[in-house]
Amino acid sequence: MHIHYLTGEFARTTSETAFLSSQIERTRAMLGFTLLFCVAFFLSFFVTDIAVLGMAAALRDTLPARLLVAAIAGTWAWLAYRRPLSIRAMRLAASLSEGIALGCFMVVALARPHEVHWHAMSMLIMLVVIYLYIPNRLVYSTALGTGASIVFLALVTFMLPPRPVSDLVTMAMLLVLINTFGILAARRYNCVAREQFRLQMTLKQLAQRDQLTGCYNRHYLHDHLLGHELEQARQRQHPVSVILCDIDHFKRINDTYGHHEGDAVIRTFASLLHGMVRNGVDAVVRYGGEEFLLVLPGIDLAQGTSLAESLRAAFAANRVAPDADGPGLQTTASFGMATYDFARDDGHITLPDLILTADKLLYAAKHNGRNRVETIAMN
Repeated sequence: MHIHYLTGEFARTTSETAFLSSQIERTRAMLGFTLLFCVAFFLSFFVTDIAVLGMAAALRDTLPARLLVAAIAGTWAWLAYRRPLSIRAMRLAASLSEGIALGCFMVVALARPHEVHWHAMSMLIMLVVIYLYIPNRLVYSTALGTGASIVFLALVTFMLPPRPVSDLVTMAMLLVLINTFGILAARRYNCVAREQFRLQMTLKQLAQRDQLTGCYNRHYLHDHLLGHELEQARQRQHPVSVILCDIDHFKRINDTYGHHEGDAVIRTFASLLHGMVRNGVDAVVRYGGEEFLLVLPGIDLAQGTSLAESLRAAFAANRVAPDADGPGLQTTASFGMATYDFARDDGHITLPDLILTADKLLYAAKHNGRNRVETIAMN
C-alpha cells in the first residue's frame, strides 16, 4: 500500500477504494454536518448585507445568491444524512457545493464593493474550510481553492474600487500562503489517515492469516468463516464442500531434510491450493502444521472430487526445491472431502459436521495407502 508523495492518497486504485469504503459512513456524517454548518453561517451573514445595503438592496442583490448556496449545499447535506451516497456522489456534492458557494461569494463581494478587507478575510476562512473540513479529493480542493483565489484577486484588481498596490500584494501573498498551508495540511491529514488504515490492515492480516503460507488461520475459520459460510449456504440453498488435506510423511521430511525443506514443501502446497481454487470465493485455511482445509461454497460432490483429484495429481507431480541449485523433493498428499446440499437442509448439518466428516475421510485415505482422495455426500 504505497502512498503517493504529492496527494497523500494510495497510489493503487484498489487500496484507495478500500480505504474510502472503510471511511464512508464517517465521511457522510462529516460532509452532512459541515455543509449544514456552512449553510447556517452563509445565511446568517445576510444580516450584514442588510446593515450595509439596506433591506431592499440586500433582498435584490445578495439574498438570491445566499439562497442558492443554501438550496444546493442543504440538499446535499440532507442526502448525506438520508441516502447511502457513493464516494463519487460525495465528491460531487463537495465540489459542487464549494464551487457554487465560492461563485456566490463573488456576487456578494461585487454587491458590497467597499469592504474588500472583510471579503479577503472571508475568502481566507472559506479556503480553510475547503481544504480541511469538507471531505474531498485534494486535487479537487486545490483546483477550487487556487481557482477561486485567482478569480478573487482579478475581481479586486479590475472590478472593485481601486486599491493600493501594497494591499493587492499583501492580499495575493496571504492567498498564496493559505492555499499552500491548506494543501500541506490536507496532504498531511491524508497521509496520517492512510497510514493508520495501513497499520490496521497489517494487524488484521496478522490476526487472520498464517505467516508462512498466507492462508487463513484457525482463528479466522472459527470466528468468521464457519458462521458466514453456513448462513450464506442456507440463504442461497446451494451445496458446500470441504476438503481436508494433509502432506504425506511430513515428519519424515522434517527429520530427514530439516525444517527449511519442510517449510518449502508447506509453502509449495499452499501456493498450489491457492492457485487451483476460486479467488475471492473459496477459502484456504492452514488447519494444522501440514494440514489444510478448503471451504468451497457452491461445489457439489462431483466438482469437489474432481478438484481434490486435480490437487492430488498436481502435488504428486511437483518437485519442491527450496534452493535454486538443489535437486528438489517429490512428495504426495492425502485428501478427505465431504459435501452437503443445503437446498434440502433441515438444520441438522453444520460446517463443523462437514469438517469432522472430512477429517475421518482423510484418516481413511491415510490408512488406505496415502496419495488418494476419499469423498462422501452427507444426507
